[in-house]
Amino acid sequence: MKIGLEIHVQLPTKSKMFCSCPTTGADLPNTHVCPVCLGLPGSKPSLNKQAVVLGLTIAKKLGCSIPDTTWFSRKTYFYPDLCKHFQITQYDMPIGLGGVFYLGKKPIRITRVHLEEDPGKTKRVGDGSSLVDYNRSGIPLVEIVTEPDISTPMEAREFLSAILTEIRSVIDLTDNGERSVRCDCNISVGKERCEVKNVTGLKNVEACLKYEVVRQTKLLKAGGKIERETRRFDEEKKVTFSARKKEFEADYGYIGEPDLGIYHISKIAESIQLRESPLVKIARFQKEYGMDEKIAKQIVNTSMSLADIFERIAKATDVATATSWTSGTIAANWKSFESKADEKGEELVDTVVDYYKGKMTDTECNIRIKALMTGRIVTEMSASCADLEALVRKTIDENPSVVEDYRKNGKAANRIIGLIMKETGGQYSSSDIVDTTKRLIEERL
Repeated sequence: MKIGLEIHVQLPTKSKMFCSCPTTGADLPNTHVCPVCLGLPGSKPSLNKQAVVLGLTIAKKLGCSIPDTTWFSRKTYFYPDLCKHFQITQYDMPIGLGGVFYLGKKPIRITRVHLEEDPGKTKRVGDGSSLVDYNRSGIPLVEIVTEPDISTPMEAREFLSAILTEIRSVIDLTDNGERSVRCDCNISVGKERCEVKNVTGLKNVEACLKYEVVRQTKLLKAGGKIERETRRFDEEKKVTFSARKKEFEADYGYIGEPDLGIYHISKIAESIQLRESPLVKIARFQKEYGMDEKIAKQIVNTSMSLADIFERIAKATDVATATSWTSGTIAANWKSFESKADEKGEELVDTVVDYYKGKMTDTECNIRIKALMTGRIVTEMSASCADLEALVRKTIDENPSVVEDYRKNGKAANRIIGLIMKETGGQYSSSDIVDTTKRLIEERL
């Protein structure tokens, strides 16, 4: 079995690829359109530089070789959502070639990364007819094409999740409505391959590929032949169906786009400074701080800002203190605090530093951190918190195997949590019990 993906990512630019129409904020269909994105006679495209920068950032992140020059072509096909009957895309000179993305230790080769414009959006209505909204027409896309190096539908989902996490981190991509990610899934069980077009969502990518594996396998076992074709995925029924015979590249009649020139991009690529992405940061935390992979993923995947707080605490105290507080109480309350992190982050770090210097107990520190992060004012330390902490320590002492089990699976803490809840009979809130238990277990790792 061989699987390759063509990932289409809408780039977060303010205006469209070849005109000044806005990319967001359209409440009604066909309102953010102009002669250029509608392809009217006499209109001429003008390239959006920011789209090029974002595309090059992705190509550079994926380790692609970037040429000195690039240009665009017209890809001709006839479909209602393509109002000018051709798409401006890149064909023989894309912005990136020959990259690689590591899924764990497995390399997934990147064939190419290129820029193109999005077509419009077709919506079928109840009477069997279709309506077309061209607001999306001309929004910048980057397409990432992989080699058929993916082995299973589950691996395809894992790869797509990982690569999108990286992309979102380097270009501030958000998943908000029309700024979607669509995937064309190419799969072959035998010799010939089929392509399932425009699949959205990680679960749907895995589901459509699973269906194709079963369909193609059964067909081959019955003595049938796999037809090279384009298929669609029905998200409700979880099945694919034939849309049309698969075109070959020659069928698209590529020609150079006469209204756009040749662009020199190597200096732009050289000027782009890549931020540290989540996967790179997780690997660095393991190497630099000797951190367990599970804890590193928890901190980084919660928020890159939380990871920055960890490093600030680690530099001011030590790794064990920073790990315990960051993955415990701070992570548990991060959702309500993240918007205030720039303003109050230093105060949060100082609180842990005061604890490290012996100016307060860990119970006092826990209360102050919660007060700072949640905004709830604490006038005095509750004796019951100290009682809870003592009870949790005693229970962990009586069940020492939980600490080692927790290294392998964070759910091991539920044994202690359950015992505490049973013994205290509702005296403490479940969130306090969970936070205290995890923090005290992680102190012993």
